[in-house]
Amino acid sequence: MILLIFEGVEREPHIYRTMEKLYFPRANDNIICSFGNNIYELYKEMTDFDGDGDIVSIMRERLALRGDSILDGIRSSDVSEIFLFFDYDFQIPDFTLEEVNERVKKMLELFTDETGAGKLYINYPMIESIRHTKELPDEEFINYVATREECKDYKHLVGDFSYYDSFDHILFRDNEKPTREKYHKIADNWQYLQVMNVTKANYLITGQNTMPPRKSLINQQEIFIAQKRRYVDINESVAVLNSFPIFIYEYLK
Repeated sequence: MILLIFEGVEREPHIYRTMEKLYFPRANDNIICSFGNNIYELYKEMTDFDGDGDIVSIMRERLALRGDSILDGIRSSDVSEIFLFFDYDFQIPDFTLEEVNERVKKMLELFTDETGAGKLYINYPMIESIRHTKELPDEEFINYVATREECKDYKHLVGDFSYYDSFDHILFRDNEKPTREKYHKIADNWQYLQVMNVTKANYLITGQNTMPPRKSLINQQEIFIAQKRRYVDINESVAVLNSFPIFIYEYLK
C-alpha cells in the first residue's frame, strides 16, 4: 500500500490521477489524501510531537476531523511507501525568510525515505509551476524564475504567462476514456515536462544543462540547497520547478 499526501484538496489529486493513468495503469491500492494546509502547518504539527510524529497517525486524526474516514484502521505498518507533495510558498507573511527556510530544511531532513517516515517533494514556488511554460516543449523553461514578491499573486502571473489557458493539456477528466490521439498528446506533454524539470534540477545542482547521469544527483535536499545558494539567498527568488515530473523520473525504474 502506497500513501500519497498532497497539500491541496483538488488540484494535486487530479494531476496525480492523470499521472496514475499514464504511468501506473495496473490496479493498485494507493491511498490519496490531502493535508489541506501548507508545509509550515505540517511543520507545526510535527513539532507538537517533538518531531517524532507519525505522519499516518497525524493524517488519520486530521482527516477524521473533516469527516474523512479513508485512513481509519490504517497503521504505519500497513503502508509500504509514503510520498508527500507540498509547495515552497516562501511568500507567506507569517514567517521571515530565514524561518521559512529553517522549517523546510527540517522537513526535508525528516522526510527523506519513502519506506520510512516518508519522502517529501517540494514545488517551487507552488503547484502552478507545472503550467509555467510556453508551448511544450519549452526550451526557455530553464531560465524561468519567480521572485518572492511575484509569488504573492503567482497564480495570476502563471495564468498571464502560460501558453495554456488551463491544465487541460496535462489532464484527463475523471472517469474519462480518452481517444488514442488525446492519450498520446497528454503523454507527450508529460514527457516534455519530465525532461524539462529534471534537466533544470540537474542544472541547478551541477551547472550542467543536461539530464543527470544518475538519479541520485537530483534529490530534494540538494535541490533545496541549490535554490537557496543560487536564488533565495541572493535576491529572494526561486527557479521555477515542479516536483511531479521529478517524482515520475525518480520513481520509475
